[in-house]
Amino acid sequence: MGLASCLAVVTLGLALTGRLALYINPSSNWFAIPMAVLVLVGAALSFLLPPGAEEDHGHDHGDASHAPHVPAPPAAAGPRNRTIWPSAHQTGPSFMFSGPDRTISRQGAGRSAGAVVAATGGVAATGVILSILLLPPASLSAEIAQSRDVGAAPLFAGADVVSLATHGDTAKFGVGDWASVFATATNPDAFEGDAVTLTGFATPADGGGFELTRLIITHCVIDAQPASVPVVGSGAAPKTGAWIEVTGTVRSSGSGVLQIAATGVKPIPEPQDPYEY
Repeated sequence: MGLASCLAVVTLGLALTGRLALYINPSSNWFAIPMAVLVLVGAALSFLLPPGAEEDHGHDHGDASHAPHVPAPPAAAGPRNRTIWPSAHQTGPSFMFSGPDRTISRQGAGRSAGAVVAATGGVAATGVILSILLLPPASLSAEIAQSRDVGAAPLFAGADVVSLATHGDTAKFGVGDWASVFATATNPDAFEGDAVTLTGFATPADGGGFELTRLIITHCVIDAQPASVPVVGSGAAPKTGAWIEVTGTVRSSGSGVLQIAATGVKPIPEPQDPYEY
């Protein structure tokens, strides 16, 4: 409950400071924020339970008159004639032996195991919370983007994006949209000369130049995938991971590969919302 409460507080803090988009798609805020509030309300209500209520079995055992009849052990039970007799008021896997005072209790072992599990969970929860509180929120790095690159252009959109691009409605296109167009266009000449202004971070490209890359997330950073478009004609390639704004035009190479012919490359700070959706 403590771990869940701390995560809820962190979620609300990120939402209030506008940094929740570093972790989840803003379209999911309607779910994440109310659920964080609900967790905190549940945590507060849990303190209203009386101590020990969580161990209540949910039923009454009744008085001793309703206890099952248990036959008494033989009157003379010598050390070599021991019989295991269940206790009349036994509520757990405990057994009493006739003869000298010898009791085998499994309840004690269960409590010990529970204590170990509780202690381990407490240490793990403390580590998680300390890492959240001490480490500042940050976006995924260019190294992560490169490690998730499978060598093929991921398709983040369907034919509707290509159709919009064909009709010139590309003013709001981001790196992910253009990456989809570059990967699926069957008539590259149709995009020759289209003006673009895109922001992203630089990653190396095979054969010279560099690629402008952006991470695209569907729900949260766990499913983030890189989208890249090749950039040529910009002179020296920017440092890998550097955030830049690229202006230029779409150009079809001699082999029919679409790329961006840059007319300007300007360094910029990392945007507050570094992902596309």
